[in-house]
Amino acid sequence: MYCVCKQHVELAIDKFVDEYEDAPDIVDLEKTEFADWDPPRSCDMCEQGAEFLVV
Repeated sequence: MYCVCKQHVELAIDKFVDEYEDAPDIVDLEKTEFADWDPPRSCDMCEQGAEFLVV
């Protein structure tokens, strides 16, 4: 699972596919709320705000 900015979505997808050998789901964090989990505010790969969840 990766929380990333728009710039790093493709890199996160590539890493996910390499690790799990399956296509991930992409969740827009601005349009989705989670009951029991708060997504990190910053991208896993840089300091920009996290916009997408790659799972």
